[in-house]
Amino acid sequence: MASSAREDVAHEFLPFVRVYKDGTVERLIDPPQVPPSLDDPHTGVSSKDVVLDPTIGVSARIYLPPHTSTAQKHPILLYFHGGGFCVGSAFSAADHSYMNSVSSQARVLAISVEYRLVPKYPLPAAYEDGFSALRWVASHKSHGPDPWLADYGNFDRIFIGGESAGGNIAHNVVMRAGREILPNGVKVTGLFLAMPYFWGPEPIGSEPKTGHESRVSSRIWDFVYPSCPDGLDSPHVNPFAHGAPSLATIGCRRVLVCLAGKDELRERGKMYVEALKESGFEGEVEEFEAEDEGHVFHIFNPHREAAKEMLQRLATFIQK
Repeated sequence: MASSAREDVAHEFLPFVRVYKDGTVERLIDPPQVPPSLDDPHTGVSSKDVVLDPTIGVSARIYLPPHTSTAQKHPILLYFHGGGFCVGSAFSAADHSYMNSVSSQARVLAISVEYRLVPKYPLPAAYEDGFSALRWVASHKSHGPDPWLADYGNFDRIFIGGESAGGNIAHNVVMRAGREILPNGVKVTGLFLAMPYFWGPEPIGSEPKTGHESRVSSRIWDFVYPSCPDGLDSPHVNPFAHGAPSLATIGCRRVLVCLAGKDELRERGKMYVEALKESGFEGEVEEFEAEDEGHVFHIFNPHREAAKEMLQRLATFIQK
């Protein structure tokens, strides 16, 4: 972790956050936030914010595509934003625009989770928030508190997804769903991972053989999960580590992994696809790669052709 020359700084992790001695957290990457809206002018999608767990302050933004009646049920997508577990927001302008597009094109009722962030809430807090959000969604099969979800959600078609660190959270939530029974007997249909954050202590494939331990992907894990006993060999970040649970136990029937050719996480994503296929997993595994794009390009450059192709691939995956 880098140290700062400023005497009032306790510690920092560049380029993400700086923590001052009085406990103040400065998020160095702090994208602007936007409010929800009814009938988005570009997509017709309506959105609103809800509190999932008032005891810890976890909330979410729900997106409802245009519909004609309560008889029209939509697939459900539980989504987790990226940001290295320590920055970003479900309410950011970029993520809000992306979720509007996903909801519109995939005709999906989406719930984007505002999970707790490091350093105030180190991992496994975000994992707990993710699974709690899934249980909250599942509870609506028997008419839970949110009318959009209760009236318009198809609980036989639940998908979980996320980008970067959010993809890591999504993976861990679905792995846990393979071990635990959800309310009302709800099952997860599919998992969508966009450039997911997986890592390990040693380089693989085309990853550089020198400087591996100094890369942000290596250093960030100790910062976001300081109490993790296994470090980068934890199954939470390294699903291929010795002793990690078999990917065959993942709690869904279909998986879509989207990668970017210029992303340093690409090799881990490829390895995840192959490991899932070789694990004995009996479901379907799909892969999409944008060869000339970088990490989470679909969020920062949504109008690029590759981003449009990726969105269409996700819509097809959900609608199948």
